[in-house]
Amino acid sequence: MDPPRLDPHRGTAAVYPQAAGSYPPAGGTHPPAGQAAAPGHWPGSSSPPAQPAAPGQWSGPAPAGWPVPQQPPAAPQQSSTAGQQPPAGYAAAPPSPVVPGQAYPHGGASPAPGPAWPASAPTGGTTPPPRARGRALAFVALGLALVLAVVSGVQAYQISRLSDRLADTDQRLATAQSGDGARLDGLEQRAQALEKQAGAQFNPEAVASAVLPSVFRVRAGQFTGTAFAVGKPDTGGGTNLFTNFHVVESVWVGGGREVFLERTDQRYPATIVKVDEVNDIAQLRTTSKFTGLVTAPAAVKPGQQIVVVGAPLGLQDSVTTGVVSAFREAGQGSGPVIQFDAPINPGNSGGPVINGQKQVVGIATAKARDAEGIGLAVPIKVACDGFRIC
Repeated sequence: MDPPRLDPHRGTAAVYPQAAGSYPPAGGTHPPAGQAAAPGHWPGSSSPPAQPAAPGQWSGPAPAGWPVPQQPPAAPQQSSTAGQQPPAGYAAAPPSPVVPGQAYPHGGASPAPGPAWPASAPTGGTTPPPRARGRALAFVALGLALVLAVVSGVQAYQISRLSDRLADTDQRLATAQSGDGARLDGLEQRAQALEKQAGAQFNPEAVASAVLPSVFRVRAGQFTGTAFAVGKPDTGGGTNLFTNFHVVESVWVGGGREVFLERTDQRYPATIVKVDEVNDIAQLRTTSKFTGLVTAPAAVKPGQQIVVVGAPLGLQDSVTTGVVSAFREAGQGSGPVIQFDAPINPGNSGGPVINGQKQVVGIATAKARDAEGIGLAVPIKVACDGFRIC
């Protein structure tokens, strides 16, 4: 049986859109004039629909031959019937209440509690969950740790290389310094050897320069001879000197004790303190201060070079050179003597005989008559032992 045909209301050509949810059920009729239809169903239907239809949806199956309405959009829209009047005899359907929340299909389960739809999209992107942020921070920390480890390793490697280079440099410096030290030691040894050789080398000029300021011409009465300062200054503040006894013999025998020391243009008084007639030695003392000569600790040997300083024939600061010819032992009541070949003459008596080390080895005493190159000197040890002033 065909459903009843719904003709438009006479007197109007407009087809009013039906209110949301007001499609009549199959077999329904128009509501009587002046009677309002209940919301959600067609009046005059045998039974109301089990559940009100959602806005824009059928409340049941469509009758045969009727067009199937299109599904309304998900978002609610303003009804197109706003501002229009329904046909005479129809009551306006109340607007469907808008329930906050997500829209769900008819007959579905109630939505879960939550924020109202539509929810505003968060600004600035999606916030990651705390666990994801923790993992990101862990990865960042791990990356930083790896970078620090690499930097520390590079620095440690560079420090190790620098330390190795410094160690090598120190070793090279130590080797060079040890080599320089060895060379310096060698140079010092050579210098000392050269000094010894120079000292051993006989130099009459150097000997004379060192000795002459301590050698004087002695004037004792009518006789002249030579005297020289020896040893340290006297306890009374003066200077002790050696000469031959035969130089001052005339004054000593005559009871006198005063003699004079002459050097260049100066004259110094001196006193005869003690004499040794057997060894031909006399000790003089003056209040003036002069540098005493150093005496040799050992006896001379044949062939040793010597310098004799004196005033032969009154000529001051005369220097002659020679060698020790022999060392003669004492015999026939006389003491030991040194024989040398340096030329001496009257006036050299009492003068010093000096070795190459500028030390006094004897006191020139005499020369052989009718012979050349035979001079005699008293060993300095004999004089020092007898007078204790050396």
